[in-house]
Amino acid sequence: MTAFPLNPVDSIWWRTDRPENLMVIECLVRLEGHLDRARLALVLQERVVDRFPVFRRRPARSRVPGGLPRWTAIDDFRLDDHLVEVRLPPGAGDEEVQEHVGRHLGQPLDPGRSPWEVQVLEGHPDGTILYARLHHVLADGIALTRVLLSLTDAGPDAPVDAGPAATSVAAAPRPSRPTSGRSVRARAAAAATVRTPAVLAKLLLSRTPPTRLTGQVTPGKAVVWCEPVPLDRVKALARRTGATVNDVLAAALAGALHRYQTHHHAVPRDMTTMIPVNLRPLDKPLPRRLGNRFALVLLRLPSGTPEAGARLQEVQRRMGAIKRSPEPVLTFALLHVIGLLGESVGRGLVRFFAAKAVGVTTNVPGPPEHRYLAGTRIGGLLGWVPGSGEQAVGTCIFTYAGSVHVGFKTDAAVVPDPRRLLACFEDELAAMLDPAPSTATSGASAAALV
Repeated sequence: MTAFPLNPVDSIWWRTDRPENLMVIECLVRLEGHLDRARLALVLQERVVDRFPVFRRRPARSRVPGGLPRWTAIDDFRLDDHLVEVRLPPGAGDEEVQEHVGRHLGQPLDPGRSPWEVQVLEGHPDGTILYARLHHVLADGIALTRVLLSLTDAGPDAPVDAGPAATSVAAAPRPSRPTSGRSVRARAAAAATVRTPAVLAKLLLSRTPPTRLTGQVTPGKAVVWCEPVPLDRVKALARRTGATVNDVLAAALAGALHRYQTHHHAVPRDMTTMIPVNLRPLDKPLPRRLGNRFALVLLRLPSGTPEAGARLQEVQRRMGAIKRSPEPVLTFALLHVIGLLGESVGRGLVRFFAAKAVGVTTNVPGPPEHRYLAGTRIGGLLGWVPGSGEQAVGTCIFTYAGSVHVGFKTDAAVVPDPRRLLACFEDELAAMLDPAPSTATSGASAAALV
C-alpha cells in the first residue's frame, strides 16, 4: 500500500506527544505459566501485523505545509524489533514488575519504527507477563483492546491462523452511539436540543480546582494495581441498590479520592475524570487502517461527598445525565475540528480541555471466560490510556473471567504515594461490598489509615 494520511483525530494524538505525558497506551497481560515466544511471534504476525498495515508503518510529517501527517511504509520492518524478551531480577514479584513498567512510562517509542512494542517479561513466579506499549496514533483504547484480544483463543490448542476471536469488549458509559457517517450527522442534528447549551457550558467553562491530585506533571510515572475482586460481589451490590456495575465502581473511585484527600488533611472536593466512549460498532470487524473513533465525556465524581451511599446515588444521577445527553457527539465533533487545526493551535486546545479533569478512567468489560494466548491461559489484564496536559491520575477498570481488575497510573510528582491511593480504593470498595457500622462513611475509616 502507498502512503496514506492520518485522519484528523489520529493526528491529535501524534502531535500532542510530550515528555510529561506520552500518548502511549500501556497494557499488561498476566499469563498463568511460561509463554512460547516463537508461537507468540507467529500469532502476532498472522493476526496483527499482516491484518493491520499501521503496525508495519510509521507516521511522518506531510510534504505539504500544514497538511496532515502520513502513514509511511518501513522497508526494513522486522517483527523482532518490536517483540523484546526481558528477564526480571531473581525473586521478582508484582512490585518489581511495577517498577519495570514505571521506568518505561516516560520513555518515548522509537520514532524510526512503527510506534508499538511488546515486551515478554520472564521470571515472575506466577508466569509470563506481557507488557505492550502502543501509541494512541494507531487506534483508540477500545480498538486496541480488540486487537490484543484477537490474539487470544478459547482453548490452548487453537491453530495460529485462526480467525478473529469472538471477544466481548465495550466502553462505559454506554449511551446510544452513532455507527456511521450518516448517523453521526443525524445525532449531531439531534444534539441541537435544550440540553446542548448546558453541555457546551460544561465543556467550555468547567475547570478542575486545585486539589491534592492536581499539579505540574513530570515524565516520572508509576503504576500500581490491586488483587482481583470477584465480579459477583460487585453485581450483588448493584442489584441491591438499583445501580449498574459501572456505577458501583465509579462510586468506589470517588470514595477512594475522598479518602485520599482526607488522609492528606485536605478538604475533600469533587474531581472530574474523562471517560472514553466508543463510537465504533462492536459487532463489525475493525477497519484495516484502525484509527481513533471515540468521544470523551466528563464525569464529575462526588469525591467531596462524605457518605458512601450518597456518593453512589450521585454517581447514578450524573452517569444517567451523561447517557441522555449529546455530550459524546459534541466531543467527537470537537476532536475532529481540533485535528484539522494547526499543530500549535491543536496543542493549546488539547491542554485547555485536559485541564477540566484530573485524568482518564477506562472501564472495559472484557471476555467473561478465560482466554488463551499462544497456548497459555490468561490470568488477568490491565491497560491505561494516556493523560493529556497536566492530568496526573489514570484509572483502569477491566472486567475479565468473573473478576474485576483495577490499577492506577499516576504522576510521580503530583502523587508521590500511589500505593496510598490504591489502599484507599481497596478500603472503599471493601466497605461498600461488606458495610459495617465502623466503616459506614469513608471519613470515619480514613482516619484509621496509616
